[in-house]
Amino acid sequence: MTPSERRVTGTLSAIYILRMLGLFLLLPVLALYAEGLPGATPAMIGLALGMYGLTQAVCGIPFGSASDRYGRKPVITFGLLLFAAGSLLAAAAHSVTGIIAGRALQGAGAVAAPIMALLADLLRPEQRTKGMAAIGISIGGAYLVALPLGPLLGAWLTVPGIFLLIAVLATAMIGLLWLLVPTPVTHRPASQPAGQFRAMLANPQLLRLDFSIMALHILMTATFVALPPLLRDNLDLPAAEHPWLYLPTVLLSVVAMVPLIIYAERRHRLKPVFLGMIGLLGGGTLLLLEGRHSLAGVAIGLLAFLIAFNVLEATLPSMMSRLAPMTGRGAAMGVYSTAQFLGAFIGGAGAGWMRGHYGAQGVFLAGIGVCAVWFAVAFGLQPPAALQTRLIAVGDISAERARGLTGELMALVGVAEAVVIPEEGVAYLRVDAKRFEPASLDRFIVA
Repeated sequence: MTPSERRVTGTLSAIYILRMLGLFLLLPVLALYAEGLPGATPAMIGLALGMYGLTQAVCGIPFGSASDRYGRKPVITFGLLLFAAGSLLAAAAHSVTGIIAGRALQGAGAVAAPIMALLADLLRPEQRTKGMAAIGISIGGAYLVALPLGPLLGAWLTVPGIFLLIAVLATAMIGLLWLLVPTPVTHRPASQPAGQFRAMLANPQLLRLDFSIMALHILMTATFVALPPLLRDNLDLPAAEHPWLYLPTVLLSVVAMVPLIIYAERRHRLKPVFLGMIGLLGGGTLLLLEGRHSLAGVAIGLLAFLIAFNVLEATLPSMMSRLAPMTGRGAAMGVYSTAQFLGAFIGGAGAGWMRGHYGAQGVFLAGIGVCAVWFAVAFGLQPPAALQTRLIAVGDISAERARGLTGELMALVGVAEAVVIPEEGVAYLRVDAKRFEPASLDRFIVA
C-alpha cells in the first residue's frame, strides 16, 4: 500500500471499529443495567439489545444509496452525528424506553456501507482486499476486546458513562474523516436513471454475495449463542476462563488467514478459496457438534470456524466492490450491509429459539444446513474479472477539473474505472490489458 492507502485504511477502519464497539461493548453490561430501570421486562430488555442491529439493517440501503448521490464523506458525517446523538440520548435515559430510543438512533446512523464504498473508491483493486481485511478483522477484534472491556468500563464509568464515551469518540472520528481521508472524484451521473437500483438488486452475482454475508453472520451469531453455555454447562469451564479459549484461537485464525488471502488474490483463485472456506465453516461447525463434550474438540472446531470466518469476512467486501457497478457501489454496499445485520438478527433470534427447544446440538445442526444451502447458492458465482491498475500523475488540479478529467479517462478504450484524487494530483485507472492502449494516457500525464 502507498502511504495514502495506509492512512485511509487506518482511519476508516477506526471509524468502523467504533461502530462495532457501539454494538458489542454494551452487550455484557446493558441487560444487567436495564433491569433496574422503570418498565424493564425481559422482552423490553431484549428489544434494547437488538434495536441497534434492526435500525442498522433498515437504514443500510438508504445510506449507501445516498452516498452515491451526495458523496461518501457527507453521508458518513451525518451518520456519525446520528450515532453520537443516540449515544447521548441513551446516556440521559431514565427508563428502558429511553434506552431503546437511544439505541434505535445509534443504529440509524448506518455508515457501514458508505465507509466500505469510500474505502473501495480510494484503494487500488489489488489493495482492496487488504483494506477490507482490516475492516473484517476489526469486527472480530471489536467483539474480542469488548467482552472483557465492557464490564471493566461499566464498573469504572457506569453504563451512561460508556454511552458518553462513545459519543465523544464518534465526534472525534468526524474530525479524522475530514482531516486524513481524501475526497475521491469518481465518474457518476448527475442523477441515477430510473430502475438502476432495482436492476442492481436483481443482479444474481451481487445477490449471491448478499446471501453470503447474511449466512456468514447467521452462523457467527448463532455459534456464539450456543457456545458459551456449552462451555459452561458441558465442559465445566467458568465464564471468566472463556477468553483463554477465544484469544489464542482468534490469533491463530488471523495468522492462518493471511496466506489464504494472498494465494486467492495473487493466483486469481478467489472462487475456489471462497467455496473452500464455506466448506471449512461447515466442517468447523460439525467439529463443534461432534466434539462438544471435549475441550480439545471444541477448540479445534472453533479454530477452523474462525479461520474460515476471517477469510470470508475479508474477501466478501472486496468481491462486492469489484462486481458492483461503480455508479451504484454505495447502494450495493447498502444492500450488503443490510444483509449483514439481518444475518446477525436472524442468527441471534433463531439460535435462541433453537437452543431453547433442541439445545446446542440443534443450533449446530442448523448451522451445517445453512452451510449446505450457502455452498449451493455460491457455486454459480462468477469471479471478478482480472483488471490491471494504472496510476498516473495529473498535477495540481481543481475539483471541477477533476470531474471533467474523470469523464475523459472513462471514455478511453479499455478503461473500466477511473478515480481522480485532486488532493494528491493522481488518477487511478482499472483497465482491460487486452483492449487498453497505454499511449492513450500520454496527453493526461504531467511530467
